[in-house]
Amino acid sequence: MTITSQETDVVIQQFPIVLGQGGEITIPQLLQDALNVDRGDMLVLLQIGNLIVLASKQPQVPQLIDRIVTIMENENVSLTDLLAGLEAEREAI
Repeated sequence: MTITSQETDVVIQQFPIVLGQGGEITIPQLLQDALNVDRGDMLVLLQIGNLIVLASKQPQVPQLIDRIVTIMENENVSLTDLLAGLEAEREAI
């Protein structure tokens, strides 16, 4: 089943999943492809009341690096400046 909300431009799809022996679930290949997840990738299962949400867990490090680089570029700070400031903060502590 597919539901599309024109107000939020969000598509909600329903996929039947069978709970296997030992609690395993199989994510349909269509979803694996759409979410760009493969065997061994980390996922997170959220329980919100009686609702269960399964989401891909993206590593935070690349996102944090991008944010730091953007801030450094906006503030015109080089890596050398950043490291020098770090050393000064260590000495202050």
